[in-house]
Amino acid sequence: MTEDHKRLLAVFDVRVRDLMEFCDRQKQKINELESSLAQKEGELQQAMKTIEELNAKCDNMLTARVVSVNEGEMKSARMRLSKLVREVDKCIALLNE
Repeated sequence: MTEDHKRLLAVFDVRVRDLMEFCDRQKQKINELESSLAQKEGELQQAMKTIEELNAKCDNMLTARVVSVNEGEMKSARMRLSKLVREVDKCIALLNE
């Protein structure tokens, strides 16, 4: 082999080693990114679960509020009806005198 061939072979060897190191670094970076992605997906799933639970609680609270408002309206209506019945009774009593 000539000196030129030896030099080219040495340069080629260095570049192949550099390329292999670069590939190793890229594999490591890919592994880190995949790990980070898996962690973020887990956090996202947990957040989605929390959102669903909070939406369910909100729906339950709204339903409870509607029921309590209806009960309050019913109580108010009963009180007004009782008042009207008492007034009618008073009028009947006055007519009977």
